[in-house]
Amino acid sequence: MVQGMREAGVDESILDDVVRLSAADPSGMLLHVASSARQVRESAALAQEAGIGSLAADGRPRAVLVVGVGSSAAVGVALAAVVGSRCPVPVLGHNGFGLPGWVGVADVVIAISGSGRSEATLSALEEADRRGCRVVAVGPPDSPLAHCAERARALFLPVAVVDGRPTRASFWALLLPAVAAVRALGLLPPAAEGPDAVEAAAARLEDLAMRCRPASETFISPAKVLALELAGSLPLLWGTTALTAAAADRAAGQLAANAGYPALLGALPDAAGAQAGVLDGMFGVRGAGGGAGADDFFRDRVDETEPVRLRLVLLRDQAAEHPAVTRQAEAAVTAAAERAVAVTELSAQGSSRLERLASLVGLFDYTSVYLGLALGLDPTPVAAARDLSSPPTPAVGET
Repeated sequence: MVQGMREAGVDESILDDVVRLSAADPSGMLLHVASSARQVRESAALAQEAGIGSLAADGRPRAVLVVGVGSSAAVGVALAAVVGSRCPVPVLGHNGFGLPGWVGVADVVIAISGSGRSEATLSALEEADRRGCRVVAVGPPDSPLAHCAERARALFLPVAVVDGRPTRASFWALLLPAVAAVRALGLLPPAAEGPDAVEAAAARLEDLAMRCRPASETFISPAKVLALELAGSLPLLWGTTALTAAAADRAAGQLAANAGYPALLGALPDAAGAQAGVLDGMFGVRGAGGGAGADDFFRDRVDETEPVRLRLVLLRDQAAEHPAVTRQAEAAVTAAAERAVAVTELSAQGSSRLERLASLVGLFDYTSVYLGLALGLDPTPVAAARDLSSPPTPAVGET
């Protein structure tokens, strides 16, 4: 593993040097991640002050559509996971321009933009207003989204603006207003996902901030340990429930944005059939020399580089897993071990779905930043995203 990390350009020593970590993170991404607990409490309070309870006046909707692109799109995936499969109405995400044809007056549209300038989100809000939908907008005050919401007489839920904080580091600031909206609509059981669950999620994120702070030694920081486990490998992220699949989706996005690091993404049970073949491919058993004739024991290995290998990362939620999926996850661990593929198992922690989501999302937010810093990258700017965007719209992934 050490050789593989060296070949991947990983500087493990930086993780135990607070001064170097600070110098390598000039925009303070670690500080932005550490604000997650404050975002939870602050956004929940702002939603109440904005009059979120008024949504209940028109009764239960036929469906809830969460509109957002880039980093904001992850909020829709997470909200559906927090609401869960027992929700009496569908909660769906939409990450394009306009609205699907089925959306109408009986539906609620939640339009989210961390920048408040997303053209796709603005177009969806305007279309929702034309169709007579109930509309909730989530974004910064005094932004194009706020002004558009005012013209549409939509409920606007403000997000606190923090200078220099990219949208991807504002996940909780954007998610909590959406959670408050579905709760006000009567789609979340108060006993399971009410104010106590919000505070528990904030407390969970505070605990992670303490354990994953820059001053924590690598061997006791779960985020630094996970960053080094992923370094030099190709992560295969598999969730075992809708909630852990949402956390895996967020993790893959954060690894790409903060560390420039790719990951394969899937969810059981579907991934067992759709992606199992990679365990037998070039990054799996064949990469370990397991194929017939693939390895010559007597060859000179001095100048050889260690191949990139898969690492199966299982995001588990045993409290909600279907028994068949639990057996499948156990079989996946066995199959990986038989192919010399390393395995990391991470379990969601907490009593509510919101808290369990926080336990995994918070961990990967820190992990992605530490991995980027260990690879010598400033985790905040994403130059390629700017190159793929067309002015004056915000950068891809920052909407």
